[in-house]
Parts: sequence; structure tokens; C-alpha cells
Amino acid sequence: MKKIQNSKQYDLEDRTLKFSKDIIKFLKTISGTLANNEIIKQLIRSSCSVGANYIEANESLGKKDFLMRIKICRKESKETIYWLKLIETKNNGGEKKREYLIKEATELMKIFGSIIEKSK
Repeated sequence: MKKIQNSKQYDLEDRTLKFSKDIIKFLKTISGTLANNEIIKQLIRSSCSVGANYIEANESLGKKDFLMRIKICRKESKETIYWLKLIETKNNGGEKKREYLIKEATELMKIFGSIIEKSK
């Protein structure tokens, strides 16, 4: 049972890393308007923070620390959705990729919410 739990832990680490990489790849296709440039900075910070805080949660010093980190993961997922909704895309391909990323951020947010509920 312990091995399965650890496997899920590392699967989520991989998933959050892939999410951050997908955001960065998406942002390389976005035109550099004044507004987009500021949103791009925020998107990189929030999306990469999801995975970084999840790794920190797995190395937590206790339950309270773990829960705080997971709550940050959920908060950063929500923030990423906000910035994704704001960024301007120029073509349908960008719009489809944005929708995929919003869906993934929403799923991550729900996963972290579930972890919080089960950890109480």
C-alpha cells in the first residue's frame, strides 16, 4: 500500500512538472503585447509554483506544514486559471491550447482540494 501511495505522489509531481512545461510552451506562442507580457510573467510564476509547492509538501515537516503547502498548490492553480482566462490569443490553436490548460489547472485544483479534505 505504501508503494502505491508513493507512486501516486510521484505521478502528481510529474503531472505538475508537465503542466508547468506546457504553460511555458504555450506562452512561447503568445504575442508580446504590453498586457500579455505582464500576464506571461504572472502565469509563469503561478503555474510553476504549483509543482514546486507540491514537492515542498512531500518534504513537509508535519501535517500542518503539508496542509499549508497543498493549500498553496490549490491557490496557485486557481490563480493560473485566472491568468489563462485573461491572456490574449491570436488564433484558434492558441485558444484550444488555453482551454486544455484551463482544464488541467482546474483538475489539479480539484485534486489538491480533495487532498486537503482527506487530510483534515
